[in-house]
Amino acid sequence: MSDPVRLEVDGDGVARLLLNSPETSNGMDVPFLQALHAAILRVHGDPRVRAVVLSGAGKNFCAGGNVKVFASKGDQLPDYLREATAWLQIAVASLTQLNVPVVSAVHGFAAGGGGFGLVCASDFVIAADTAKFMSGAVRVGMAPDAGVSVTLTQLVGLRRAMHILLTNPVLDAAEALDIGLLTKVVPAVDLETEALTCARQFTDTAPKAIGATKRLLWGGIGATLADRLPEEARTVSELSGTADSREGLAAVIERRAPKFRGE
Repeated sequence: MSDPVRLEVDGDGVARLLLNSPETSNGMDVPFLQALHAAILRVHGDPRVRAVVLSGAGKNFCAGGNVKVFASKGDQLPDYLREATAWLQIAVASLTQLNVPVVSAVHGFAAGGGGFGLVCASDFVIAADTAKFMSGAVRVGMAPDAGVSVTLTQLVGLRRAMHILLTNPVLDAAEALDIGLLTKVVPAVDLETEALTCARQFTDTAPKAIGATKRLLWGGIGATLADRLPEEARTVSELSGTADSREGLAAVIERRAPKFRGE
């Protein structure tokens, strides 16, 4: 059997993270989620990586949980879902904690805690104009997971999040863009190119500054202004001592493009 998640790093420092179970619409079970988490950890430990492009093989980005596996568990399903949810939470948290931007390239359906949750946990979401988005949890007697109860509200506001999670509309790409769930919608034929273009804009930027800014933004969810001001001040002071910061200032003074080295 092929690996449920594949990882490749290209010469530009872009990690291609592929959900690779097209026969199940990239439906997630425990082995799939363990493989996803392991791939994210490899990205974290690879100093070459400057951005991640997350995509799905087959007709759909990710349709959520692997319902056939879930149904096969019978009375053991609560215990199995407890383990699966734990791995999903770890994977989602790991994506938000990566020091590099995560760009999701979405086609087909992004549904359930798996697909919809990964979209909400990404830093940028480029969607094909044919893509569809749905929570789907309460429709099958479940509740949202993957942090969606927090991230979706942060992205679209409480009223819209309540509507999406309780009534389960299928959002098309234009609707999802309009409410702030997506970064950009493109023709389906251009999806891969546009996602890579988005990722490659970070290959020449200062990686420590990018990582620190991403941490500040994700860490600010649920925090007060008073909580974050000291953290911002600490981060800015720390970055000012890096070689990249000195290079950035010199480039402005000398009116040239900076050459960042991640130092």
